[in-house]
Amino acid sequence: MAALEQLGSEKYVLLTTFRKDGRAVPTPLWVVPDGGGLAFWTPADAGKVKRIRNNGRVTVAACDVRGRPRGDAVEAIARIGDAADRLRVGAGIRRKYGLVGRLTMLGSRLRRGTHGTVAVLVS
Repeated sequence: MAALEQLGSEKYVLLTTFRKDGRAVPTPLWVVPDGGGLAFWTPADAGKVKRIRNNGRVTVAACDVRGRPRGDAVEAIARIGDAADRLRVGAGIRRKYGLVGRLTMLGSRLRRGTHGTVAVLVS
């Protein structure tokens, strides 16, 4: 989908996941383009990971660092990636976000270990 590909080039994207009772939970985050969609990297024990495992329906929209939307939301499906996805998305974050991305990834690896994060693929 062209809208998702375009969102992959944004600096921040507002990901909205949904609780079991249907309430929306918006989260601004870094993303990288991934094939025809986008992907992001997050701690494995994050609430958004639990919600995505329960229900892969999400919306994504361009936003600023504080999560204020800068465009229309796009409906999508998210899924948790495997170890190869985690490595690929991590490399993309380091490339796209430069020094800050590399330091963030290093800090997370030191705190959580290699398997403390997951890649989430949105298509």
